[in-house]
Amino acid sequence: MTYERDATTLELPWPFTGREDELELIRRSLTGMRRGIVVTGPAGCGKTRLVTEAIRGTDCARAAGTPESRTVPFAAFAHLLPESVTLHRAVRMLSGVRTLLVDDAHLLDDASAALVHQLAVHGRTRLLVVATDGAPVPGAVARLWTGELLPRLALEPLPEEETGRLITSGAGPLDALTVNRLRRLSQGDLRLLRDLLGAVRGRLTPVQDTGERAWRGPVPLTTAVRERTTVLDRACPLERETLDRLAFAEPLPTNLDDLNLGALEVLESDGLIEVDDHGAVRLAHPLSGPVLRAAAGRLRARRLARAPEEYAAALDAESAALAHRIDRADVRATATPVGEWLVAEGGPLPGGYAAVRARYARLRGEVRDAAAWAREGLLSDPGHASCRAELHRASATADSPGALDPETLTDPYDAVRLGAPEKVIDRLDGVFARHADALTRADGPDLDEVAGELERRGFLLFAAEAHAQAAGAHRDPRAARHSRTRAVALARRCQGARTPALSGLVLGELTARQRQIVTLAAAGLTNRQIAERLTLSVRTVGNHLYSAYARLGASDRGALPWEAHAPEAQPA
Repeated sequence: MTYERDATTLELPWPFTGREDELELIRRSLTGMRRGIVVTGPAGCGKTRLVTEAIRGTDCARAAGTPESRTVPFAAFAHLLPESVTLHRAVRMLSGVRTLLVDDAHLLDDASAALVHQLAVHGRTRLLVVATDGAPVPGAVARLWTGELLPRLALEPLPEEETGRLITSGAGPLDALTVNRLRRLSQGDLRLLRDLLGAVRGRLTPVQDTGERAWRGPVPLTTAVRERTTVLDRACPLERETLDRLAFAEPLPTNLDDLNLGALEVLESDGLIEVDDHGAVRLAHPLSGPVLRAAAGRLRARRLARAPEEYAAALDAESAALAHRIDRADVRATATPVGEWLVAEGGPLPGGYAAVRARYARLRGEVRDAAAWAREGLLSDPGHASCRAELHRASATADSPGALDPETLTDPYDAVRLGAPEKVIDRLDGVFARHADALTRADGPDLDEVAGELERRGFLLFAAEAHAQAAGAHRDPRAARHSRTRAVALARRCQGARTPALSGLVLGELTARQRQIVTLAAAGLTNRQIAERLTLSVRTVGNHLYSAYARLGASDRGALPWEAHAPEAQPA
């Protein structure tokens, strides 16, 4: 792949989001006396998009490795060098280049790799080198960071919140279950995510009364989707039959004894299947099953498909397991493949299961997920009372800061969240009683401890509220700032939940200009976008944010106060 093609493909559909800290690090590495940086990461994680943003507006020469030219000396630099050149002369010719971007460095021919290494040794050219993890890298490129010639930035997959924001900005408002499905299928590969979203764009349907759209049904078997998987390329009939049987068994695992052991060993060696400690076999990548099912003919599908009652029993087991965990006050993330598969395929979801899923998601602070599950239940059972109640509570928490109305409380713990624990303390037990007791005594340290326990149990929204209450109870300003920072970080993971306790996360410690910039940053704008909006320099925006971090006890913009839904600040 070439740099120009990736830059165009990735930039046009997608705005730049997330990676703010990494972006600033790369820009700093290309200033002053610094020699540059190496950026590595999994295929499709957004490396090219990140470096494209980092060098925007600068005078930067570019080169890129390609699979087709790995045997041609200096092929990556053919546009910058004469047709015949020695390594020594190439180094002299490029030493005058101020900044050089080398994309897909793992695909460089040996001569080009040696040239990049020598440029790093000489130190006259700032280098921005990009390589993909897991691919063979020329020794001269690997020695850039192993030999400590250049620092290395190892990119992790984009966080879930940022991936969700990227999906929404690229396709408009989507329901939470669609966003989750796209994330699950793409597994952090942003190029695959883009391909999937492009393939399903025409299949999105409106979600009643929300302004959102949803994707249900099979994965479209487009050329782009085919190219991102390898399961359709198996030439061995026995291996293909094994893959198809696993695909039509999803989401239920298949027993090891029911399949050909020789085929399984080959497929496991190639990374296409996974076998757990109990002998259950599954396809390794979430996209494999949908692709295999889409490629199968009707007769093959009829032969391999499982009976509906098998899924019904598994769905009941999932519902019972979730209800049991709620009773034990433990709502940590847990696998529920049957329910997710049923919704993704567009099948009817029983109201009882949907209500439990909605409640579980709401208790975790996933308020938009909760609303989406409740709506799915109402599609098949419009009169289901529990689904309607969960939809009301989840939607109110997502859309209104007055979600908890003292006149309509149905759960005693809601009184604690509203700051009136004395009314219900005798009706609570466990961590919820401890929360009520600590709030009654206005004990900041104890409230922080309760928040930590709530977070460990998966109650992220409740933990954020407890930290917010602790911030108001602490006498030590530093402890208060720490509690506020934790509250902010947790609240940002709760899908925009708005509750009375969180409304106390105000920005009163900042100047008017700092509040203005922080509000825009929390809403997802980059430093450059904020600078353009407020007619400031990027450096001035960065300085204001740095000062805001210090005052709020935040380490980066990911922990900035939860104010993305506040009215937009006007220029001062």
